[in-house]
Amino acid sequence: MSVIVILIGFSLVVALGFLWAFLWAVKSGQYDDDVSPSIRILYDNENDKSKQSITNQKNV
Repeated sequence: MSVIVILIGFSLVVALGFLWAFLWAVKSGQYDDDVSPSIRILYDNENDKSKQSITNQKNV
């Protein structure tokens, strides 16, 4: 019976640790992503194409 009390106490400590880590991440700006990575790759492709066209114009 005392093992259950120890495990419940330990699980509460771990849960509070995860809650603290989540709140710290939110407060430090870890979730402040204006453009998600799935959309960012579309912008990267457009930038690469424009760089290639500038390079091709310089070579001509």
